[in-house]
Amino acid sequence: MSGTTAGGTVPGPRRKPLSLPPASASAAPEGEEVGDELAGAYWAQWDGEAARTSVWRILRRLPSISRRVLGMAYRADPRATVMVVVLQLGSALMSAFGLLASVRVLSALFTQGATSDRIHNALPSLALVAGLMAAQGVLDYGVARGQAALTPKVRRAVEQEFLRLNAHVRLEAVDDANWSDEAHKANDRGLYYMREAVPQLIQLAHAVLALIGSAGVLTVLHPALLPLLVVSVIPQGYAAIRSARQKFLSHSRYSTLQRRIRLFTWLLLDRDSAPEVRSSTAQRALLEEHERFARRIEAEDTRLGREEANVSLAGRTVGGLAVGATYAALGWMTATGWLPLAAGGGAFLAIRSSRGTLVSVVTAMHMAYEHALWIDDLEAHLERCRGLQPHRTGRQLPDHVKTITVADVRYTYPEAARPALCGVSMTLTAGSTVAFVGANGSGKSTMAKLLAGLYAPTGGTIHWDEVEVREVDAESIQTQVAMVLQDPVEWPLTALANVTIGAGTITEADPARARQAVVESGADRVIAALPQQWATPLSKRFKGGQELSGGNWSKVAVARGLYQDGCVLVLDEPTASMDARAEHAVYNAVLHGPRRPDRITVLISHRLSSVTDCDRIYVFRDGRVIESGDHHTLMARRSPTGEPGEYAQMFTLQAAAYQAAMPPGAGQAARDRQPHTRPADS
Repeated sequence: MSGTTAGGTVPGPRRKPLSLPPASASAAPEGEEVGDELAGAYWAQWDGEAARTSVWRILRRLPSISRRVLGMAYRADPRATVMVVVLQLGSALMSAFGLLASVRVLSALFTQGATSDRIHNALPSLALVAGLMAAQGVLDYGVARGQAALTPKVRRAVEQEFLRLNAHVRLEAVDDANWSDEAHKANDRGLYYMREAVPQLIQLAHAVLALIGSAGVLTVLHPALLPLLVVSVIPQGYAAIRSARQKFLSHSRYSTLQRRIRLFTWLLLDRDSAPEVRSSTAQRALLEEHERFARRIEAEDTRLGREEANVSLAGRTVGGLAVGATYAALGWMTATGWLPLAAGGGAFLAIRSSRGTLVSVVTAMHMAYEHALWIDDLEAHLERCRGLQPHRTGRQLPDHVKTITVADVRYTYPEAARPALCGVSMTLTAGSTVAFVGANGSGKSTMAKLLAGLYAPTGGTIHWDEVEVREVDAESIQTQVAMVLQDPVEWPLTALANVTIGAGTITEADPARARQAVVESGADRVIAALPQQWATPLSKRFKGGQELSGGNWSKVAVARGLYQDGCVLVLDEPTASMDARAEHAVYNAVLHGPRRPDRITVLISHRLSSVTDCDRIYVFRDGRVIESGDHHTLMARRSPTGEPGEYAQMFTLQAAAYQAAMPPGAGQAARDRQPHTRPADS
């Protein structure tokens, strides 16, 4: 079936007609295993990676990981870092000496003679053991104190650097979705694991040093004891590695499974979906799907728990046999005289403590490796941010401008197939109001962002009087341009801070300027109606916080731009969310109110009725300015064939839509009520 409309021919049917859907099917794709069908999430990129790589690769990376963390800690607090390292080494020495002193105690107790004499001879060694244990406790206390001082400083230093670099990255980088994902990954995972790196390294160092100390003591007691230690801990180490890998893989898999079931949790709890969930009575269907996946996840958790229990049982069984063989060999060495009884007792203590320490080493080693991968991502992101900072020359723009001259400006977004601006030229003078109009994607908003210093031209020049924008700091341009966007930020701050943040402050205000800004934007009635007026927080996150409608947020945003008091005021569809009366009030204040002789006002709007009083109108299409002039000039323009120009066609089309809907005489009555200071152009 085909036909025609005013817009042209209606397309015919598809070549391949759509078939009937099945009577029953899954609500969403399902892989062979739950979670396999989900796209990869940035927060799960490295989950379980330590369980999938070789132990030797982990061991090879540990020295570089340790150097990086120590370097980071040293930069944050050199004194605390040196103290932690020295005290950690001292604690390990105290542990080793304590083990040797314990051997002396056993030697005194197991020698021949009266019991009282043996106890008397053992007392000095017992006192030494007690002293060494007390010293180790003091040193461990110092390590804990040093860690408590060091970790918050590392966290603050890294987080501040991350936020500082990201907050100043050029806007075109932030517009890239891949960059945004990278930034969130670095924030959510990289920063977290960077903060955890210091205590993690301390834990790993403590376990490694304890293991080295035990091995050293056994070597001192008898060189043949060291192979016995290796034989006893190999099964335990193997079991610890298997257990750690199962744990990491289990965590990774559990996270993936939870992502699937959370889809339904979000739908049931989300505020935006709540009206439709209830109007369509979809609660039962969503709950049933949630329960179906919950049962599958329950079965999966049970299976993973059983596997971990099996690995643990096998490890303990093999490890128990190895330890039994080790203790048997130790007993044989003692019985045959190869090893004194006291040394055998000391060896028993060393081997026993080493087995538990080895589990801590393996776990900490896997965690350090996996977390280092996230830190790699964070450092790579920070390095990228350093290369994306706005250009800085040390030169500032003057406080006032008479003329902005745009000459043959071109701009292409990164990785874009075609340029957004192609040779745009214009002249803006102080005290004037200009408008940028055109279809979506025509380049008008891009041009506004170039004027604001948010983008740098890829070709052509922009001069503020005699100064080219590339010769000054980008931020000095941004401070001189106030931008009011169509979708303003709803700052979770007080009403006053929502106005003053336009000038870069949220704690200080110029009272008279703030009041004038809200009166001109129409936000004065909005703020006056709030419970605490200026002091009311505009967010439900605070007690007593209030939410504003879209139109009222737009009024506050316009006030924010007016308060900034810049040389240039850019209004990019600022009234799109306002009702007709509020929109009229804003334009009446900005366009028809007292003109500031030192300000250039740029209005971007699809509603051409709002730009008729502008001094100059620039019509954009496909990144070019195809027409310019005031409203009368553009309405009178004709093509060589006698057809109206682009602006005239767009204006006539919009005006016809309004006139067709108005009863006879209503248009003239409405115009009679307009409080314009000069006749409206229509």
